[in-house]
Amino acid sequence: MTVLARPGPVGTGLTGTGELTRLAVRRDRFGLVVGVYVIVVAVSGTAYTFKKLYPSAAGRAELAATGGGNPALRFLYGRLDGDSIGSLTTWRYGIWAGIFAALMTIFVVIRHTRTDEEAGRLELIGSAVVGRQAALAAGLLTAAAASVAVSLLLCVALPLAGLPAAGSAALALAIGCCGLAFAGIAAVAAQLTSSARSARGIALGVLGVAFVLRGVGDSVGASGPSWLSWASPLAWIQLTRPFAGPRWWVLCLPLAVFGLGTALAFVLAARRDLGAGLLPDRPGRATASRLLSGPFGLAWRLEWGTLLGWVTGYVFTFWACGAAAKGIGQLFGTSSALQREFTRIGGQAAITNAYLAALMLLAGLVAAGYATSTVLRLRSEETGQLAEQVLATATGRIRWALSYIVVAVAGTVVLLAVAGGIVAGLAFRRRHALGRQGGG
Repeated sequence: MTVLARPGPVGTGLTGTGELTRLAVRRDRFGLVVGVYVIVVAVSGTAYTFKKLYPSAAGRAELAATGGGNPALRFLYGRLDGDSIGSLTTWRYGIWAGIFAALMTIFVVIRHTRTDEEAGRLELIGSAVVGRQAALAAGLLTAAAASVAVSLLLCVALPLAGLPAAGSAALALAIGCCGLAFAGIAAVAAQLTSSARSARGIALGVLGVAFVLRGVGDSVGASGPSWLSWASPLAWIQLTRPFAGPRWWVLCLPLAVFGLGTALAFVLAARRDLGAGLLPDRPGRATASRLLSGPFGLAWRLEWGTLLGWVTGYVFTFWACGAAAKGIGQLFGTSSALQREFTRIGGQAAITNAYLAALMLLAGLVAAGYATSTVLRLRSEETGQLAEQVLATATGRIRWALSYIVVAVAGTVVLLAVAGGIVAGLAFRRRHALGRQGGG
């Protein structure tokens, strides 16, 4: 008697996507909840605060005139479309909420695609009945679910803060669609390189370019290349004009980026080998330099590119924030409640100095994030079995650990020096200008 074996299940490239999506949501449940919460609270809290601080139309008009007339503030926050509470909320936190949503989706997509692939987890999962492209689909679905959650919660929270329902929906959808657009960009970046770090660098680089393009286009005014704003997914949030006659068709732009990015990512994923990227890895030199003769030189070699990116970000961010200090007193003085409080603590000059001091506090907090990520590289090197190769030489564990700690401390000092130099220079320029006015 012959027994015929039943053939195993025939799967497609997306087989197992549902299971991987549930696993991804479970792995990221805390991070996703925190990310969605921060975005929703920041935007809705800003609307509530504006409603309390600027109850009169005259105060809101003065704030809109001051904020819209300062090129540095337009670079940071974008253009103003009206002086309603909704327009002010979109101006103050629309772009930054889009940045946070983009960061959330970038890290989610790359973590569940390139990071898992680099660590060998996708190879293990692929030995089961799982399609080749299931991990990519799961990462995109998880990021899309987070973006949809942001939009839905904002649609509920903003009307509760007193904003019109139609404008609230337009702003909520614009922020969520911005996250979707960068999810598609991150999916493409994950196919280009064999390193999760490089993939994140590409996606974050695109985000940085989008911010600069939008900032330049918004700050130059009508006489300059304001069309640059249309080239940035971040600008599409304000170009939707949520509370000034919504342009619903603008939402098609980020959705198109998401769709094209997703389609391109699936095509690229089918054309490459598992664990490889489409961009060729740059070969190293045949012989190592003397800098790599010890763990300290190796740690610096691995981290200098990251530090350079942080320094570049510090220069752009704190230059723009510091340049906005010139009109910060007039901006905060547009509210009678804030004006009374600022007068009590020392007037406009005091609030400008306090603003510059707050910039240095922000610089310290962000630099702490750099230091933390650099020190955590010790753990990633250990789990990636790269530390074993270093410790197999005449290098002790304490010396190896100290190498990254020293680089983290040195990098933090550099970042604080850059921020301090920029802020101090702008403060000196301001005092010098005030001195010349007083002398005149």
